[in-house]
Amino acid sequence: MIEVEDLPELVDPVVIAAFEGWNDAGEAATAVVEHLAQTWEAEPIAAIDPEEYYDFQVNRPRIGSTDGVRRITWPTTRVMYAPRRAAGRDILLIQGIEPSTRWRSFVVELLSLADEVDASMVLCLGSLLADVPHTRPLPVGTYSEDASLAHSLDLEPSTYEGPCGIVGVLADASHQAEIPTISCWVSVPHYAGGTPSPKAALALLDQVEELLDLRVPRGDLEDLSKAWERGVDELAAGDDEVAEYVQALEQATDTAEHPEASGDAIAREFERYLRRRDEPGA
Repeated sequence: MIEVEDLPELVDPVVIAAFEGWNDAGEAATAVVEHLAQTWEAEPIAAIDPEEYYDFQVNRPRIGSTDGVRRITWPTTRVMYAPRRAAGRDILLIQGIEPSTRWRSFVVELLSLADEVDASMVLCLGSLLADVPHTRPLPVGTYSEDASLAHSLDLEPSTYEGPCGIVGVLADASHQAEIPTISCWVSVPHYAGGTPSPKAALALLDQVEELLDLRVPRGDLEDLSKAWERGVDELAAGDDEVAEYVQALEQATDTAEHPEASGDAIAREFERYLRRRDEPGA
C-alpha cells in the first residue's frame, strides 16, 4: 500500500487523477495535472511501487543525469500535494501511467490513500479521440453516478458502454467506495490526435475550474492552444480530403448547437460528406 509520511491533516481534500496511455488522447488529461502541479508548486509525497503493476518492456525506465549523477527513473504513478488551493481545500494530484496489470489492486492502493485522508471528492480526468472539429470549442463531457453531486452540479451519469481504461476503473471503484466522484472527458479531433493538444487541455482545465470553483493561471496554455490550432489549420489546408472533412464536422457541430438541430440532421450532413468522398474522381 502507498505509505505517506509527514502529511498534515488535510482540509476537505479533493483528489484529481489522470493517466498516460489509452485515456489520454492528445496528452490532454495529464497535461492538466502537470499544469496544476507546476502552477501550485505541488510537492511529491508518494509513489506506487512500479514492480507490481508495470511491464518494463512496454513502459521502459529512463536513465539520465541529475547534478552529474546518473540515475534510473522508473515508470510509476505519483501523488503530489497542493495545499489549500480550491476554495480553502487541500488538493492531492495523481499523475501516472495506465498500469499493465493488476488494475483492481492498483485502484485499491489509490483509494486507500483517498480514504486515509478522508477525501471529499475524486475527480478523474480523461481525453478521447472523437469526430469534432479543431476550429470549434472542444466539448467536455462531465459525469457522475453520485446522486447529490449530479443534483447540485446538474450532471448526468455516463451512458458509455464498451471497453474502458484505468480512469473508468478508478471512477467506478471510487463510487463503489462511496466517495463522491466526477469524471471529465474532453474530445480531441481524431485527425489531429497524434500530437499533444493544448486546446484540449485548456478546455479540460476550464471544466476543472468550474467544478471546483477556483481560478488557475493559464501560463502559456492559451498561446500554445492558438499555435496548435494554426498548425492543424495548415494541415487541413494542405490536404483537400482533410479540409472537406473538417468542413463537414464544422457544419454538423454548428447544426447541433442550433435550437432545432436533431441527430437526423447531423447524420444527413455526414451522409452527404461520405457520398462526396465516394463519387468518381473525388
